[in-house]
This record gives sequence, C-alpha cells and structure tokens, in this order.
Amino acid sequence: MKTQAGIGRIGRRAGALIAAVAALGAVTTLPGQARAADGGALPPYTFDSTAQRVQGAASSSDAAQLKPGQTYRDTLKRNGKAYYRVDLDSRLNSYVSVVAVPKPGSKVESGDGFKVTMQDGSGTDCGYQQVSFSSAEFARPLAAYARRIIEADSSTCQTAGAFFVLVERESKPASAGDDWELEIRHLTEQPLKKAGPTELPDVWPSATPPPPVGGPKPRQGGSGVHDAASLTEGEWRSDIRPGQTLYYRVPIDWGQQLYATAELGSSAAGDEYVSYALALSLDNPALGHVDEETVSYSGKQATLALGPMRPVAHENRTSYNEATSGMRFAGWYYLSATLNPAIAAEYGDEPVPLTLRVNLTGTKKAGPGYDGDPGPFAVTDDDREAAASGTSGAGGAQAAERSDTMRLVAVAGIGTGSVLLLGLGAWTLIARRQAGAGRP
Repeated sequence: MKTQAGIGRIGRRAGALIAAVAALGAVTTLPGQARAADGGALPPYTFDSTAQRVQGAASSSDAAQLKPGQTYRDTLKRNGKAYYRVDLDSRLNSYVSVVAVPKPGSKVESGDGFKVTMQDGSGTDCGYQQVSFSSAEFARPLAAYARRIIEADSSTCQTAGAFFVLVERESKPASAGDDWELEIRHLTEQPLKKAGPTELPDVWPSATPPPPVGGPKPRQGGSGVHDAASLTEGEWRSDIRPGQTLYYRVPIDWGQQLYATAELGSSAAGDEYVSYALALSLDNPALGHVDEETVSYSGKQATLALGPMRPVAHENRTSYNEATSGMRFAGWYYLSATLNPAIAAEYGDEPVPLTLRVNLTGTKKAGPGYDGDPGPFAVTDDDREAAASGTSGAGGAQAAERSDTMRLVAVAGIGTGSVLLLGLGAWTLIARRQAGAGRP
C-alpha cells in the first residue's frame, strides 16, 4: 500500500508537472527563438547565471581581482576605461576575455568598438585585441581577449605578480551613449611538457569541402555564449529575427579544420537590397575573436562563408594573422549570427530562415602535451555527445531535457489551453495509478 508520504510525493510531482506544462504553454517562443507571438522585444543576451558583479576601476591601483575560472559582469560607459587585476604565476598562460553587449537597436558606427589589453606592473603591454563593428554598422555583441603567454625567448611579462586588464571603449560622436554590458572571463592554460613545433607549415588544406549531406535539421541558436546551441558537422536550420543574434558552439579537436557557411532563405515580401544583411562571427574557446564575414540580401537566398581556417594547432599562435592565431587550441568554438535590423524596414519583422552548414575535416590528433589538465582547451566524449544532441552551453542532462520538452511543444503547436489539459490528464493518470496501487 502507498504511504501517506508517498502519496504526497506523487501529488507534489503531479502539481509540478502541471505547473511546468502550464509554463510551457505560456511561453510563445523557444529560448533564443526569433520572436514572440505579439511581436515583442527581442530575447536579451543570455549572461552566465553564475557571473559575479564587479566594478572596473579608473586606476590600476584600485582594480578588483579576477580569479581564474570565474565569470564576471560589469558595465562600460561611452568612451570609458576600466581596469581589472589578475595575479599570475610564471608558469601558466592567461587569457581574459570580454563580451561587450550593446543595447539592441542602439546606433553604432564602423569605428565603434573596444580594446582589451593585458599589462604588467610596469605598464608594458603583454597582449591585446581590438574589435569593432566595422562596415556592418548595427549593434551586436562583440568578443575579444587579452593574453599573457609564457615564452622561453621573451623577457617581457614573464615574471609572477600582479597584472592588469584594461578595457577601453571607443564611440563615435553620432553613436548612442548607452552603457554596454560586459561579460568577463579569466582562463589559464597549462604549459607544454616539452616544446612543440613553432613554425607553421607553408602548405595546408584550403579547398572548400562539399556541403554536408542529409538535409537541414532544426537547431535553434541560443541568445549568448552561455546558452549557445551545440552543433556537430551537418546542416542546421534556425529562424532569426531582424536585430537578433543567435549563438552556436562547435567542438573542434587538435588537427581538425572548420568550414562554416550561413545562408539566408529567400523571402516573398520583396526584393529590396540591404547591404551587410547578415554577420557571421567566429570566436575561439577563450572567446578571442577569430573571423567575421558579412553578406548582402535582396530577397533571394544569400550565402556567406568564413575564410578557410587552418587546422587547430598549438603552433598557430606564432602567427601575426588573427584568424590563424585564433585557432590555437582545441575546445568549443563559438559561431554567432546577427541579422541586420534594417531588414525589418524592407521585409517586415517576421523571422528569416537561417541555415548553417558546418564541415569538420582533417584527422584528429593527440594534443600538444600539456603539463596538467587542459581544462576547456580539449574536446571530450561528453562534448561530442552534447554536439550531437544539441545540448546548450548552459549544459547538462537537465538542460537537454528542458530543451527537448520545449522543442516538442513548439513543434506540436500546442496552445496554452491544450497544454493545460495535457497537464491535467497527466495528473489524472498519476492519481489513478496511485489509487490502483493502494487497493488490496
């Protein structure tokens, strides 16, 4: 016979099921989906829920410390500067990344952007990266990183001590003066057990492979790095709304090579020309910027491709070319696609079909031989499983279960009332089973 406690647990579970299903019915879009049923605001950028608030200082002397493995949030004013501190040893490489998130729809110009620099105690620059909106003058998240690399033949930035990260925003006079939200990460990388190759091969595969086979599969992008949808090789279909940015992540192992294209589907709403209609960006596992391409749109299908990326290799970091240097370690690489908000003026605010085609070529190789845990700079069996199943960067079995449930409800097109009836039906079934189990 069921105990009273057991019955109570069943009741609570049934109630939770009803509440969860009702919530699904009330939700009109998937996380990161193109639009709400009422044409409401775009989904906001999804920040890491574990991020700690930190305030950048006007002087290095007052800089707050960033700890390895932690994520932080801050804001950056127009033409503002912010200092942060990292305490480094003389053994590990260090990366501090910044994702800058402007207010959606805010006015930006080509020169608007930011620079992030790592400096030692004497003010010497150790490594920096600078990014801007360039010719695609519409607001979207931008990522860049600063770094301190241990090098046997270098005499700068090699000693242990306090280092400082400087984030500098540049805004043109006509640009919006809104604060930018910042998502900041500090990662460290182990040294190698023994030195590897330091020269890049003169010849490497650069021919575009044939497109993936099997046809497009639904895989809606996330709204930030934290909830980026996982992809493996294949053809993936999403919907993207004007002004929206969708995030994806692809695990790329040592020796593998990424080819990625994005295609905007045709529209029956018109044939007006929109320049820089879609921007596709690639960032590496430390969230350093690697590459960005754009394509125009005139109502017909339009395709862009990222430039051929070198196979992932430790020696890529010796290159001065940003796209080559960025392919310096294995791990999750992030693709982000942003649709120009100007599309809405010409074609309306309806979602536009977006297809991503991902090829991974090359033979997987053993890592370079880290002297310790590679951390995020490796591809695990769990990563490959997540890529195959589409688990978001927010991750885990629970996230996958929630994602599958949401996808089921969305595909079925169940309305709020029907969903509630489904929940009540589930509760009734549980109650009947409970009653049957209680009979002698």
